[in-house]
Amino acid sequence: MNLHFFKYQGTGNDFIMIDNRELFFPKNNETLINKLCDRKFGIGADGLILLEPSNTYDFKMIYFNADGKEGSMCGNGGRCIVAFAKQLNIINTKTTFDAVDGLHYATIENEQVNLKMIDVSNIEVTNDFSFLNTGSPHHIRFCDDVASINVKELGAKIRYGAPYFENGTNVNFVEQTSENSFKVRTYERGVENETLACGTGVTAVAIAASKTKKTTNQNIQIEVLGGTLEVSFKKEDNTYTNVFLKGPAQFVFEGNIRI
Repeated sequence: MNLHFFKYQGTGNDFIMIDNRELFFPKNNETLINKLCDRKFGIGADGLILLEPSNTYDFKMIYFNADGKEGSMCGNGGRCIVAFAKQLNIINTKTTFDAVDGLHYATIENEQVNLKMIDVSNIEVTNDFSFLNTGSPHHIRFCDDVASINVKELGAKIRYGAPYFENGTNVNFVEQTSENSFKVRTYERGVENETLACGTGVTAVAIAASKTKKTTNQNIQIEVLGGTLEVSFKKEDNTYTNVFLKGPAQFVFEGNIRI
C-alpha cells in the first residue's frame, strides 16, 4: 500500500506525521517504523507521530522513536503535531490534546507553538548531575564548554550506565551563557545519537537550572544546534507549574511511500 505522510521539523528535530484518524496504520510494526525513519532507506526522521481521534479532546498523539518503539513524551513532536492539526483544519489557534503523559494545552501563531508541559516536582540533584522527568527522563550535566563534548560517545555511556541501565535516559550537556540563557546538546535514547534539539530536554534543563540556583529567572532562553527555544514556568514551593515550551514548528514536505 501507499502511505501518505507529512514531514515537520521543530528546531531541527524532524518527524514523520501520519493522519491516522481512520486507525489504519500498523503501529505494532516496529520494523516498518524504523525503516520509515531511516535516513538512507526511508523518509528519514528522529521519530514518527500518529495523529489519532480522541473522544474528549481535539486529537491524540502517539509517538514512536526512530528505533520503531513507542516512546515517552516528545516536546518538539508535540509542538509539531499542533502545527499538523492546524494544517488538517482540526484546530485553529489553540488546542487541548491527549498524549502518553496526559493532556497538553497549546497555542499556535505564525508557526510558533507554545506547548504546556507537565508539572514537575521530583528533581534529583547531586554534585555531578540533576535528573528529572518532563514527560521523558533527563540526565542534566552542566559544563564549561559544551562545544568540545563528544555527545554521542559520552551520552551513550551515561544513557546505558548506572543507575539507568535498560530503561535508559536522555542526556543533556549544558553551558550557561548568561543569567537566563543556556546552550544545550542532547543525546536522545531511541534515536541513540545526538539530535539537533530536544523539547523535553530543554524543558528539563530550564527547571534544573532554577532548582540548582543557576538562575532566578522564570523565562529561559535555550540555544540548541537547530535554533532557539524558550521555556517559562512558575515555581510554587517545590513544584514547577505552568511549564511552557515555545518555538517554531514548520511543515517541510508531504509525499507517498510504498510500504
